[in-house]
Amino acid sequence: MRWENLALESDHSRADAALFGADAVTTRTFDTPEFRGITFHEIRARSIINRVPGASRMPFEWTVNPYRGCSHACVYCFARKTHSYLDLDTGLGFDSQIVVKVNAPELVRRQLGSRRWLGEHIAMGTNVDCYQRAEGRYRLMPGIIGALRDHANPFSILTKGTLILRDLELLKQAAAVTDVGISVSVGFTDAELWRTVEPGTPAPERRLEVVRTLGEHGIGCGVLMAPVIPFLGDSPAQLRDTVGAIAAAGATSVTPLVLHLRPGAREWFMAWLTRLHPHLVRRYERLYADGAYAPKWYQRRITRQVHELAEEYGIGPTRAGMPRRIREPEPAGPTPAEPVQLSLI
Repeated sequence: MRWENLALESDHSRADAALFGADAVTTRTFDTPEFRGITFHEIRARSIINRVPGASRMPFEWTVNPYRGCSHACVYCFARKTHSYLDLDTGLGFDSQIVVKVNAPELVRRQLGSRRWLGEHIAMGTNVDCYQRAEGRYRLMPGIIGALRDHANPFSILTKGTLILRDLELLKQAAAVTDVGISVSVGFTDAELWRTVEPGTPAPERRLEVVRTLGEHGIGCGVLMAPVIPFLGDSPAQLRDTVGAIAAAGATSVTPLVLHLRPGAREWFMAWLTRLHPHLVRRYERLYADGAYAPKWYQRRITRQVHELAEEYGIGPTRAGMPRRIREPEPAGPTPAEPVQLSLI
């Protein structure tokens, strides 16, 4: 494995100084049901707050990603390509070979305390989920959130994991001193589709329960409705069911995102499609003939349908770049202006 070639980077590879050397890697397996078949590569990273390349479509500049690889095993995950930088397999290897940056909390604290750091917004969960199953064992996020809280540094988290509720008190403490944005990813509520396309994730209804619970504790939570999967999760009835469930959970916003298939993810997804839905292969080849993204007309159609349903169900709009700050309840009086949720993608 090319550990020594893992470059200083954010969500994309760049041939810079190595993040860590091969002699810094400790490989572990745990013989427990939740981790059976998963190998963890523990490393001590040299940097953890990383800049997103200027050409990226992401609406943020800085990220923290304490893990590489993800046991959620989503067949469409765009981050699969990053495993090839380590000579690891982007298919089953991405699902079962997890790189753990065990010193992430201390690195975050050190970098936030640097004179060069300007206190800019940091996004988490943008590459792989920081609340995947490994977090239950390694507990990196409490230290990271604690450092962000102590430095009053704004941040956002995107997750499919229910484990975020473990850190509820820390999130409330951080929100008292800085802007905090939380979004949960729920692309569909179809149980059969979920079991085959996102086999390692909590069920959609459990993720929506996270949205509900956060709201009950004064933490507004948006939903990234992603991915909307063409021909499998995009019928009018499916979109209505999903937006209706998101509204019932009390989400502050819903932001649709159509499936995109970057290299690494595309090959794995198409192999999955060939096995389970061979009649759709030609339709996908035509829809994604021009690259990783579905045609603009298709994206606009889905966005319009979801926004119309969101309006019907009374879910507020989103405005990119506007983080939600969690506040204590206001005293009785005039109704304050409605806050808005950060759109992560």
